[in-house]
Amino acid sequence: METLPLRLTPGQDLRSALVAAVRGRGCGAAFVLSGIGSLSEAHLRFAGADLPQHLTGALEILSLSGTIASNGAHLHMALADATGAVVGGHVAPGCIVRTTAEVLLALLPDWEFSRQPDAATGYDELVVRPTVKAADS
Repeated sequence: METLPLRLTPGQDLRSALVAAVRGRGCGAAFVLSGIGSLSEAHLRFAGADLPQHLTGALEILSLSGTIASNGAHLHMALADATGAVVGGHVAPGCIVRTTAEVLLALLPDWEFSRQPDAATGYDELVVRPTVKAADS
């Protein structure tokens, strides 16, 4: 396992930046060890909902977790608004960094994650496979 600390800056899309950082390292499997910071807007899909909700204002990232696969990410986040009210859900594109986002990723070069349709759930679910190395071929 290799760690990758990141500091995202104002205006960056949280989800897109994390996926790009993992791809930029040529890695096909990663997970979030920790994540804090702030957003000016967020798109969170709540449990059982079909579409994400759009939230705006000063939002604090209390926690961030999930996996980043070669063909997508599955991230969850808890946010607090200016009153301290907390919401959480599935991170959709459009979560824009307000002042900073400090994220620590774990890169797994010996593994490949992908998201594939699962007949039992009806969703694209995580598939975990060891990386095929040139010496193994």
